[in-house]
Amino acid sequence: MVLRIFGLSIAISILAMIVAFIYGGPEALFLVIILSILEISLSFDNAVINATVLQRMSEFWQKIFLTIGVIIAVFGMRLVFPLVIVWAASGLGPVAALDLALNPPADDAAYFTNGEPSYETILTDAHPQIAAFGGMFLLMLFLGFIFEEREITWLSWLEKPLARIGKLDQLSVVVAGIVLVLSGSFLAADDKVSTVMISGVLGMITYIAVNGLGELFNLPEEGEEEETAKSGGPTQLAKATGKAGFFLFLYLEVLDASFSFDGVIGAFAITADPIIIALGLGFVGAMFVRSITVFLVRKGTLSDYVYLEHGAHWAIGALAVILMVSIGVHINEIITGLVGVFLIGAAFISSLIRNKRIANTDPKLDENTPATV
Repeated sequence: MVLRIFGLSIAISILAMIVAFIYGGPEALFLVIILSILEISLSFDNAVINATVLQRMSEFWQKIFLTIGVIIAVFGMRLVFPLVIVWAASGLGPVAALDLALNPPADDAAYFTNGEPSYETILTDAHPQIAAFGGMFLLMLFLGFIFEEREITWLSWLEKPLARIGKLDQLSVVVAGIVLVLSGSFLAADDKVSTVMISGVLGMITYIAVNGLGELFNLPEEGEEEETAKSGGPTQLAKATGKAGFFLFLYLEVLDASFSFDGVIGAFAITADPIIIALGLGFVGAMFVRSITVFLVRKGTLSDYVYLEHGAHWAIGALAVILMVSIGVHINEIITGLVGVFLIGAAFISSLIRNKRIANTDPKLDENTPATV
C-alpha cells in the first residue's frame, strides 16, 4: 500500500530533481530539496485536515481532488499564483511579469534601471493582503472547530469551556472580526490598512460561503448516517457526491491555497527563481502532501489516533495567528513549521497514550478519557 500511494510522488520527485539539476546544476538541486522539506514540514497539518474532509467524499471526488486538485496545487498556487500577484501589483502584463520572474536583477532587493522593482520585491510587498486573506480563512476554520461541542476532546481543560461559550450565535465571526480590526489597526502599515481589511473580510466571506454551501448539500449527521447504513443506504464514504462532493472539493482547494501562502512567500527567502520554487514546493512538496493525505485516509489513521484532528486544528489556529502577526512582523518560516510539527506530534503521542491506556485497562473505557499531554 505504501509503495502504491507514494510511488507516483517518488517518481515525480526524482524527475523534478533531475530537471532542477539540468536547469541550474547542483545549486538548483540543493534548493529544490530545501524547498520540498520546507513545504512538507509546513503542510503536514494541511494533510491531516485534508484527510478529515477527503474521507467524507465519494471515490469519484477523491480522485478529482488527487488529479485535478494536484494540478491546481502544483501549477496554480506554486507557479501561476505568484505571477498573478506580480502582474496585478505591478501593472505589468502576464508576459512581462514572467520575464521579470525569469530574469531578476543581480541583487534581488535592487531595482531595475527603469524603476521597476524586482519580482521578489513586488511579491513580498503584497504579503500583508495575502496573509490577511489566508489568515482569516484559517482562523474561521479553527474557530469553527473549537467552538463546536465534541464527544472526544484533546485539551479538555480548554476545549470544553470554549465549546460551551461557542453556543453564542456567530461567535466565530465576532472573534475573527476583532482579530482583523486589531491586526489592521496595529500591525499593518498606514498605506496597507484598507487593503488588509478588505482582504481579511474577503477571507472570512470565502470561508462562510464555501463552508455554508458544503453544509447545504451535505447529508445527515453521524447518528442519521448509521440509520441510513442499517437500512441499506449510502455509506459514510459515499455520502459526499454530486453538489456536496463538488463543494467539498472547492472547500479543499481554498483550504490548500490558504495553507500555501506562507510557503510560497517563505520560499523567496531561499530563492526568487519561480521555476525552482515550482519544482520544490509543487512537484516534490505538494505531491508528497497529497500522498500523505491519501495514506491517512486509506490507513484509517484519523480513527486510530483520534487526537490528530485536534492537533491539526490547533496547528491551523497557530498558523492563522502567525499569518496575521506577519502582516507587520516578519516571522521565520522555521518557527511556523516547528509549531505545527510540535502540536501534531503532541496530539499523536496523546493518542498513543490513550490507546495504550484503553488496551491495558478496560476495552470499554470511555473514549473521552483524556490523555496526559
